[in-house]
Amino acid sequence: MCSVDKLTQIKRYHTLNHFLRVHFGQRVQKVTIDAGFTCPVRDGTKGHKGCLYCNAYGSGSGAAQLGLDIRTQMSQGMERLARRYKAKKFLAYFQAYSNTYAPLEVLKKRYDQALIDERVVGLCIGTRPDCVDEKVVDLLASYSQKGLMVWLELGLQSIHDKTLRAINRGHTYADFERALFKAKEKGLLVCVHIIFGLPGEGPEEMLATVERLAELPIDGLKFHELYVVQGSGMENLYRQGLYTPLKQDEYVDLVCEALALLPWRVVIQRLTGDPRPYELIAPQWAREKRQTIEKIEATLLARDLWQGKCRGEPDPLMREVTPP
Repeated sequence: MCSVDKLTQIKRYHTLNHFLRVHFGQRVQKVTIDAGFTCPVRDGTKGHKGCLYCNAYGSGSGAAQLGLDIRTQMSQGMERLARRYKAKKFLAYFQAYSNTYAPLEVLKKRYDQALIDERVVGLCIGTRPDCVDEKVVDLLASYSQKGLMVWLELGLQSIHDKTLRAINRGHTYADFERALFKAKEKGLLVCVHIIFGLPGEGPEEMLATVERLAELPIDGLKFHELYVVQGSGMENLYRQGLYTPLKQDEYVDLVCEALALLPWRVVIQRLTGDPRPYELIAPQWAREKRQTIEKIEATLLARDLWQGKCRGEPDPLMREVTPP
């Protein structure tokens, strides 16, 4: 029987921290890397303006523009996270822009630069579905064959092609499925990014995205709210009164309902976005990441929801209370 204190700490969703602790036996932290890549909707291949919600930083830190090489970013990030979390193992997270969008030899060189010592136990590669081919998958699989944990993080955002066209993604849902199955054939872990609050989508469309993903062999999921940042196409729509962001409570309820649709095996790597405060225009609640997470966890309890509930999977609280 668990104590009351322990029960209050049990999550009703499958956290990345838990997944990594089970796999490595200790805390593991991600180090965010900006490797200086670009994107096909920015370099002219499919467009120049980027996705509607994205600005010139491409969700990155800007470290590459500041001249910080990958080894330096890893070293500094590991030192900072070791002080803050006492972590001794790390994953190199290539986050900014599309991190499979370059010649194969360039990709390998930059991935290798992140493996600065034995404390780096894996790679997380953020990219777009249309930037994943057989050669890229084979390259990533070569690292997992060396014993590293490899996550391919695919920015899908929505299963609805109408939405993808509206936000200038430059790829289709079919592109996503092709990339997913290529990666799974080679044994890669795949984390999918989705956004709630995209223009033209209501709750039915947003939850339909989650329902579809729940039936696919994905390993992880990141939830993001659509927030408006300076320099993005969304800023123009917002200032013209053509876009209204989700309210915090609306977003919280959607995430809770989405979690109930997902099988427990899917690792929830993110519950909410994390905008730079100086870039954020709206909604202002997007600044309150911790508050949003706390609201999600409180709402799961209040509504008696948990990850996997709609699939008939057991309440994680009862897993802990009931002896095996």
